[in-house]
Amino acid sequence: MTASQPSSVPLSVLDLVPVAVGSDAGEALAHSLDLVARVEAAGYQRFWFAEHHLNPGVIGSSPAVLIALAGGVTDRIRLGSGAVQLGHRTALSVAEEFGLLATAFPGRIDLGLGRSGGRPPGPAPADKLATESSTAAARTVDGLLIPPPFTGWAALAGSPRFGAQRGLLNPGGAEIVDYDEQVGTILELLAGKHTTAEGIDVAVPAATAPEVFVLGSSGGESAAVAGRRGVPFAANYHVAPSAVLEAVTAYRAQFRPSAELDRPHVIVSADVVVSDTDTRAEHLAAGYAQWVHSIRTGAGAIQYPSPAQAATWSPTAADRNLVADRLATRFVGSPATVVEQLSVLARVTGADELLITSITHDHEARARGHELLIETWTRR
Repeated sequence: MTASQPSSVPLSVLDLVPVAVGSDAGEALAHSLDLVARVEAAGYQRFWFAEHHLNPGVIGSSPAVLIALAGGVTDRIRLGSGAVQLGHRTALSVAEEFGLLATAFPGRIDLGLGRSGGRPPGPAPADKLATESSTAAARTVDGLLIPPPFTGWAALAGSPRFGAQRGLLNPGGAEIVDYDEQVGTILELLAGKHTTAEGIDVAVPAATAPEVFVLGSSGGESAAVAGRRGVPFAANYHVAPSAVLEAVTAYRAQFRPSAELDRPHVIVSADVVVSDTDTRAEHLAAGYAQWVHSIRTGAGAIQYPSPAQAATWSPTAADRNLVADRLATRFVGSPATVVEQLSVLARVTGADELLITSITHDHEARARGHELLIETWTRR
């Protein structure tokens, strides 16, 4: 893995369109559109929308719709999905949606692909291509914390809410198509090189093809597909920090050059909260534990608590353990503090780009935090 100077590694943003306590969906959407306009002005490279369903506190359920709305308030920043969930979509529907977006906003659209909502990360290959494999204990690798792996994926995927989500997204037990096959079909459709089983050549018209990425949380299927297909890979340190090194190592080991990409290209995500001082940032970050707890218990993301509301939450030892890895790997502090932490993340993972996600109860504080971060990042 190669070290990079912070200023040479672009920063991008991942947004969930979060709803704060005391707010509503309309305000959440307005805040996200304000945020994309402000981060464009600040100099971020990309702005991606995540896809989540049936969460009271997160309304980013359709990245394509959000991208179209964001395109109307921006001029230059790349807009994309982080990620479209292919477990309940067809390759054609995704290719056509993003072909239309690429026609409306030429040269600005990213198509980030994920396997499916509610499924745990795929297992790493049996031979453990990663040189830094996950263990049962926390460890530090050249300054980067790698926590113990989260062991509650099976219970989370088996919760009633996830069962309801699967029933609505895959009605009648609709069969999930092989992920590698779906990614390959999307790439062929966008390149005008797909032939159906009946021998018909088909393509998706677009002014310019979107740039395709694969997102993943382990060294398993997603990393392997991205590598073999020769597309950029985004590793989710903010979702599954224990497996980030496995993920990027597996991707690089299996990478095959493609017409679009001659060498591996890695994006690594991080959860951050930035304010003018460490103390102020810690105050703004107070609701995170309770919010992550609601997700990991299968209840769905709650509306994001205010610092005052977070102070009234009394978690048990089991509650704290459930979210410990996410809390320990969130970067919270002044711009200088968070830039130092992100620099370590970029160096240890060899990231070509960093993708930050940030949630606070106060929208202005969140937007200002993004501005403070990139100001310091680019000066470093």
